[in-house]
Amino acid sequence: MKYASVTDRLAGLGGAKWALHARARAMKAAGEDIIEFTIGEPDVPTPSAFIEIAQRSMASGRTGYSNGRGEPGVVAALAARYSARRGRPIGPDQIMCLPGTQTVLYAILRTLVETGDEVLIGDPMYATYEGLIAQTGATAVPVTLHPEKGFRMQVADVEARITPRSRVLFLNTPHNPTGAVLRPEDIRALGELARKHDLWILSDEVYEDMIFPDVSFASPLDFPELAERTVIACSISKSHAAPGFRSGWCVGPAEFCARLLPLSETMLFGSQPFIADMTEFAVSEPSPVAAGMAERFSRRADIIAKALDGVGGLRVHRPEAGMFILIDVRATGLTGETFAGTLLDQQKVAVMPGESFGAGLSGWLRLSLTQPDERIIEATKRIAAHAAAILGNAA
Repeated sequence: MKYASVTDRLAGLGGAKWALHARARAMKAAGEDIIEFTIGEPDVPTPSAFIEIAQRSMASGRTGYSNGRGEPGVVAALAARYSARRGRPIGPDQIMCLPGTQTVLYAILRTLVETGDEVLIGDPMYATYEGLIAQTGATAVPVTLHPEKGFRMQVADVEARITPRSRVLFLNTPHNPTGAVLRPEDIRALGELARKHDLWILSDEVYEDMIFPDVSFASPLDFPELAERTVIACSISKSHAAPGFRSGWCVGPAEFCARLLPLSETMLFGSQPFIADMTEFAVSEPSPVAAGMAERFSRRADIIAKALDGVGGLRVHRPEAGMFILIDVRATGLTGETFAGTLLDQQKVAVMPGESFGAGLSGWLRLSLTQPDERIIEATKRIAAHAAAILGNAA
């Protein structure tokens, strides 16, 4: 039997990147005590007020079909939110609601690129980005993000990768997996480059509300001169501790949203009305949980850095936002995949190998910051012991 070529383009770009996480979960299910740092789920439950809103909405009959743009209430709430945050009017015709950031990014890229086009994207990158680009037929063009530059995208590196086929500059700020946050001057310079080469700017901003102390968030939406070419993606999954509700949105030019609407309507018709009602409530006020998560994740990043940086050849890169931290294990002589695999088998600590996030993190590990402090302290002891044993064996 024949299959569409998209299935070949996506082979190995889905669950295969999460193989170690799946193995760790299987070990836990078999009764082993695994300290798990693989995925980034909030460390608090969904606020009870959100659940109560959704329940009341369902009980009142808000369980029918929605529409391709999203329920009017949540669209209006998002327009008000972004108008206030970005300091300029954002209308309802510039908003589209879809089930979670992943679906939002899928739809945005389907609207902007196709076979033969190129998408400029930082390397390392979130594990699903390569597949999101490949499903359109476009080509991902990696732009190296340098640790010594704080993993922030540099204009010269982007410009060196631009070709006549370049269509989109794909940003992620705050960045997963590095925790880097683009400064206003970074975005301004990248925006000037996008204008020079007539590129769209796509910015995944799902960690916007999880900035660590002494760091400020900036978005391409802050710059009116970039408005005609900027589309941002976001959701309540991280900032509001509601990943299972699958409620996301994009903000972009009115014409872009009008062109995206028929595509949305061929896939689904917005989010369920009762989830839209809950999202409207959630985004109308500051998140009740984001600030607390940011404080805890920043503190835990400090714990890991103090315990492991310079120990056993390890180097720790401290994030500026989000829920992850990176450890450079190259001095041990192992790849990130080998180090992570043996760490799981021998020390019962599950982390993500850097290779899952692109060639730029070969020889690194990504750890989530969502475990309690005491579990993190215990894990750092096991990681240090593992690195020391590797270096001892090498000697």
